[in-house]
Amino acid sequence: MKVKIIAAIAVLVLGVAGFFVFTQKPVAPDVAFTTLQGETFRTADLRGQVVLVNFWATTCTTCIKEMPALTSTHEKFAPRGYRTIAVAMDYDPPAQVRAYVERSGLPFTVTLDASGDVARAFEGVRLTPTTYLLDKRGRIVQKYLGEPDFDKLHALVERLLAESV
Repeated sequence: MKVKIIAAIAVLVLGVAGFFVFTQKPVAPDVAFTTLQGETFRTADLRGQVVLVNFWATTCTTCIKEMPALTSTHEKFAPRGYRTIAVAMDYDPPAQVRAYVERSGLPFTVTLDASGDVARAFEGVRLTPTTYLLDKRGRIVQKYLGEPDFDKLHALVERLLAESV
């Protein structure tokens, strides 16, 4: 009887420990982003903010279609510590990216991944749009392939912004 109780407690403890080990969120890779203005910053510099990292291309119709929703999401949450980083893929001509950003008046940070290093570090992104949502600790909370459900994204951003660091 005593052995069965000890075994049951051990199984319970291992199960709880396994839950926490296997539900840990992966930390976003520490990469260098380069803005259209030539400024650089690293993923680590974004800690303390909820960050959406969106891989896109000017030739991607879904990417262009979702830009107004990304813009309104950014404008809604930016005053509360939310940041949007739009990463233009390495195959997207920089002049074309600049022209689109100017024409569209994007209010968030747009970066050029000229070497493809950022996309490779984020699980080898090749399909656009691919979007990652990071919490204030720099952990990947959600990955979206294609256009996100923005109502669900907003609810998740609200929850992440309410969390303490």
